[in-house]
This record gives sequence, C-alpha cells and structure tokens, in this order.
Amino acid sequence: MERSLILVKPDGVQRGLIGEVIARFERRGLRLVGAKFMQVSLDLAKQHYAEHEGKPFYDGLIAYITSAPVMAMVWEGPNAVAAIRQTVGSTKPVESAPGTIRHDFALEVGRNLIHASDKPETGARETALWFKNDELVDWKRDVDRWVFEK
Repeated sequence: MERSLILVKPDGVQRGLIGEVIARFERRGLRLVGAKFMQVSLDLAKQHYAEHEGKPFYDGLIAYITSAPVMAMVWEGPNAVAAIRQTVGSTKPVESAPGTIRHDFALEVGRNLIHASDKPETGARETALWFKNDELVDWKRDVDRWVFEK
C-alpha cells in the first residue's frame, strides 16, 4: 500500500473545501489513515519546501503556507500516489482535466488548493515529516475487499 500526504492549503481551508476534498478521495476508494487541522510553523514549512529554497517563489510559498491553517492528511491505497494526483489535477489548474479538484475549484498555480505527494518515496518522506507514527491509524474497512484486489 502506498501512502501520500495531502494538504488542503490555506486557500482551500478558507473557501470551505475540506469536506469536498475528503469526499472525493473517499469516493475514489482511498483510505484515510491520518488527519489534523493545524497552523503550519515556519520551521515545518521550510523543511517541507526545502527543495525550493533559493528559487524566486520560495519566500512567497513559505508566507502562503503559514498564512492560515491547513488540513493535513495521509491517504493510502494501491497506487495511491498516482490515483491522488489524477484526482487532484495538474499543478496549473487551467491545464487540469475536467472533474479534478483543481479544474473544478481553482484558477491559478499560487492558489491551487491542495498539495499531494508526487512519488511514493516523497509520500513516505512527507508523511514522516508531518505525522508521528502514533498519529497514523492502521485499520481495515469492511468495504476494502470490494475496492482493493489484494
């Protein structure tokens, strides 16, 4: 099972889209294993976006992610990263496929509502950065046998 970090960013929280995001992942068949509503610290923001340090948009990115609360979640399932990225849509909302979260609710890259891990290894690293092991719940749903083949 793959895991991915999902952040409903400050714009998504302010616009009341947390429930919509959760509903889409649940309907897709993914399983929620961790969630917390939080204000992102400057230190966590810098660790999360470390790969972008020195780029022209870095300071704005840090200011934005720390500007209001986020909903941080970990979702899992077979091929979870690819399924989540497909559900979320392109980083550029105007290039997102119809029916994706970003197509349906966003217009600009700087206000694209949601963060999703881009690779399984990134999902593992980001999950460990945002969540302690005891904040994740290992559980099975009765419906899993109708969603997951194994």
